[in-house]
Amino acid sequence: MPERAAIIEEAQRLRAGFEASGAKVVQTPVLQPAETLLDLYGEDIRGRAYVTADALRGEQMLRPDFTVPVVQMHMDAMKNGAVEPARYTYSGAVFRRQDENPERDSEYLQVGYEVFDRSEPALTEADVFVRIAGALGDLPLRAATGDIGLLKAAVEGLDTTERRKAALRRHIWRPRRFRALLERFAGRSPAPASRAALLAQADPMARMGQHVGLRSETEIAARIAGLREDAETPPLSVAQVDLIEALLAVRETLPHALERLRDIAVDLPWVAHAVDRLAARCEALARRGVDIDGLEFEGSYGRTSMEYYDGFVFGLYAEARPDLPPVATGGRYDALTAALGGGRSIPAVGGVIRPGLVLKLSEGRR
Repeated sequence: MPERAAIIEEAQRLRAGFEASGAKVVQTPVLQPAETLLDLYGEDIRGRAYVTADALRGEQMLRPDFTVPVVQMHMDAMKNGAVEPARYTYSGAVFRRQDENPERDSEYLQVGYEVFDRSEPALTEADVFVRIAGALGDLPLRAATGDIGLLKAAVEGLDTTERRKAALRRHIWRPRRFRALLERFAGRSPAPASRAALLAQADPMARMGQHVGLRSETEIAARIAGLREDAETPPLSVAQVDLIEALLAVRETLPHALERLRDIAVDLPWVAHAVDRLAARCEALARRGVDIDGLEFEGSYGRTSMEYYDGFVFGLYAEARPDLPPVATGGRYDALTAALGGGRSIPAVGGVIRPGLVLKLSEGRR
């Protein structure tokens, strides 16, 4: 890996490019309140972040990325009448645990570009993609795109209970868990044996014994009632499940993927609006000079990233170095602005680049 001073210089170069396009330079504290991230992602975030405790401020996390604090900053500014649209850029260190891949850096520099804009979402998405890809120059990178919004729309229209939809929505970013739930809700796999044994009891609360744990007896009873309701819910339509699996299996160049998704939308009509957004994005990318005939689309792309992406997602990879993480990633995160906005929200798209990887790949070409 290049020397840190060289990486910092490259980060400054990348950030200056975004600043020249009208983005305001911002910085955020390295220590972030853990409560905010835990509220957003649940306890799973602990496995990806470094957590510490402060006697005055409570649990803190070393900044796992910039997007959440930048969104919080913008949403706070909106309360004071911040001008819109807004563009921001930043650079600095982020920290991610690498327990499953110790050869990867747990601290590295990140440069980002974030846009908050209510007008013409397809054009904003194209702008972010083009500026991020353009900042990487002529590095030999493969671009991949996807759209989490398609899967979210597919789940919303399912003919089942809100409880089951909520469970599937919660696990969209955990592909194996999502598929396991889909299989169980479709009746293709049984419920866990422990759950079946619990529900076989006439009155599970009567055998609970002395109450231990954080949940109250009322909460436990409500949970059991919910499990009973779920057990009595009819299985999902096999046809609907097959169509969701077909959607996730799409892997084509963008125009061919769009054609395939339109075919799926004939039988899954509630995803049609998400397919229309994809079509508008194709047109916007083409107008910005992107070769969409060579741009890849994957129906399941982006589902192992941070959970704030809820629409367009993209990544740029060094095909000759499959051992390396993506050089750049990005996407749409409208729901995150709503979660942090205290009743306000604004459509937002952004992307990040790893300057250390840019230099590493550049040096490899010399």
